[in-house]
Amino acid sequence: MALLALAALINYIDRGNLSIAAPLLKGELGLSFSQIGILSGSFFFTYSLFLPVSGWLADRFDVKWVMALGFFVWSGATAVTGSLHAFTALLAARLMLGIGESVAYPSYARTLVRHVPEVGRGFANALIAAGVGCGPALGTFFGGTLMARFGWRPFFIVLGVLSMVWLIPWIAWMPRMGAAVSPVEQGGAGFLELVKERSMWGTCGGLFGANYVLYFEITWLPTYLVHERHFSMGTMAKIGGLGYLCYAAAAAVFGWISDRWIAAGGSPTLVRKTFAGVGAGSAGLLLLGCALAGPTASVILLLLAFAAGGMCGSNIWAITQTLAGPRMAGRWTGLQNFLGNLAGVIVPTVTGFVVDYSGRFLMAFVIMAIVAMLAALSYFFVIGPVKEIAWEG
Repeated sequence: MALLALAALINYIDRGNLSIAAPLLKGELGLSFSQIGILSGSFFFTYSLFLPVSGWLADRFDVKWVMALGFFVWSGATAVTGSLHAFTALLAARLMLGIGESVAYPSYARTLVRHVPEVGRGFANALIAAGVGCGPALGTFFGGTLMARFGWRPFFIVLGVLSMVWLIPWIAWMPRMGAAVSPVEQGGAGFLELVKERSMWGTCGGLFGANYVLYFEITWLPTYLVHERHFSMGTMAKIGGLGYLCYAAAAAVFGWISDRWIAAGGSPTLVRKTFAGVGAGSAGLLLLGCALAGPTASVILLLLAFAAGGMCGSNIWAITQTLAGPRMAGRWTGLQNFLGNLAGVIVPTVTGFVVDYSGRFLMAFVIMAIVAMLAALSYFFVIGPVKEIAWEG
């Protein structure tokens, strides 16, 4: 679990470091806001496209080696990025980064559903969600500080090379067959049966909205704080880093609370839906309030929005893992993450064009808040009872 949480941390540093470097890239390479948006969104294009494939691989092959190969690819892509000088080359590196990172969540799901019982999945997923929060926190704070001092290129190269060290303990300590709490399941239902499930579409809609908020923060928050709120790079790094730490802390706390609630007799349906739905909707509304408030209040609302995102993130994948069960965890996660991460393709590009057109970020915040409220409705009303589906075949 510690290694999976660390992998999530590295994963989110790598996918978010371009947005931290964006103000520097814009000046050095003469890129427009639209080009920055395209670079940010390109990662999510291949990431989403390859997720169903990665989900199938996680169900079909030994998941620990699928995870190791993907980790190697995405760390290598990060290191190479630091040596590139052209927009087209940067675009290619971001596409490769997306391919490598697509193995992560199907591998997490397949591992957790086999090695962690229902009553522990809230906290187990919360540790991964904490990694998701700590990654951008460390990337924003240390990345922003180091880039301001040494430039963005050394940061990318050193980060990519050092990340490879994770593979050493993973290969040594990766989960063994005898430790599983659920039997090894091969085959099972196919994608056609999966897409007939209403709850699958509910989890996709919820994840799309939650990701829209998170990726809005990852891809455009640094630029918003610097260009519209007029914070320095150092101040932006502190605010953004603290926000992601709030996300990580809230994920751990609410993940633990959700498990204790279920252990005390609460139904997984009530518990998981409450935390996911309330968290998603609140995060969007609080961020919109951040855009409308004064300087001090906006920072407070921003931190609360991150905490609400952590509340949601701690239970999103626990819902999926319970519904899918060990037979379909990889494929469900891959398909859900494919559709949910289309938000990552849309939000950087749409936001870039909206800001170029209007000259401000306000309308982008409004769009984000609407999508977040739709995600909350999806969790409450589209997903059915949170219990394992009886798959045919």
